[in-house]
Amino acid sequence: MNIPNALTIFRLILIPGFVYYYFSSMPNGDRIAIVLFAAAGVTDILDGFIARRCNLITRLGTVLDPLADKLMLLTVLISATMKNQISFWIIIVVAIKETLLILGAITLFNDHDIVVPANRFGKLSTIAFYIAIIAVAFDIPYSRVMLDGFVIITILALVVYANCYINIKRRQRIYKT
Repeated sequence: MNIPNALTIFRLILIPGFVYYYFSSMPNGDRIAIVLFAAAGVTDILDGFIARRCNLITRLGTVLDPLADKLMLLTVLISATMKNQISFWIIIVVAIKETLLILGAITLFNDHDIVVPANRFGKLSTIAFYIAIIAVAFDIPYSRVMLDGFVIITILALVVYANCYINIKRRQRIYKT
């Protein structure tokens, strides 16, 4: 187990902690949840940086890292929706995108042993998500506009990933013939 993978597993462990504090009745529970959420964002940046810088990219990390991101993303969106902090339609759009990405990744991995790494739009979408959720949590002006921006970037990321998927499938068909 290397440091980037340990950070990713730590990020997975933060998810139940986020839920516990977010819904607890303890004073500042929601603030503690946001700190855990921010810690997850920092560990996401750190694990990727360390993995690339120290050449510690592993197959496990390539699979676990986006899984941790998606689980945190959906957990936070569902939690915020349950507290009426964000609109339900945002979860629908993000869930559709994430489901399509997961299905595409499974198909590429099973059929061709290919893992598609995160691209700029995917990373930008994750950053926009963290900024928007923290803005909503602290009731920062224009936080709703930030959420809308996150959704737009998420859709653009889906289009880029779909294009990548189509190109890979097309190349695989060409090499088979």
